[in-house]
Amino acid sequence: MKNLILIIFLIVIPFNSFAQNTTKSEKEESVMKPEKNEDGEWELIVIDTQFDYFLNAIAKPISQYSENFLKSRNTMLVTEWNFYYNSGKYRNVIESSIDYDPREKYGIKFEYKLYQVFAYVSWNYKLKMNGLSTSDSFR
Repeated sequence: MKNLILIIFLIVIPFNSFAQNTTKSEKEESVMKPEKNEDGEWELIVIDTQFDYFLNAIAKPISQYSENFLKSRNTMLVTEWNFYYNSGKYRNVIESSIDYDPREKYGIKFEYKLYQVFAYVSWNYKLKMNGLSTSDSFR
């Protein structure tokens, strides 16, 4: 009986050490990248149950903004967001970086929705975002 246990022990140990030696060759990074939908428009999908409520009930309507205003604010806010992500600050809220090119013409709908993502994070998680206008900041 002791020999059987010893044999099983000797068989199991090498398999355990092989399983532990698997290492990740690349650092996994989480990046949000804008994508075009079937109609060729830039699309931003937010997976948060309260975001739609925020967009319909709390956020200012799209008519309150110009595309240039939103683009300039989004450029600042994406930089701030990515700084927080890269520094590890607010890890419980910011789980990925944002790939945003300020030279790209995303369109006002996309720019509005992205801006409202930052306003939503400020509203829901009380995260201070310096790039938000004072009327959109929920501190």
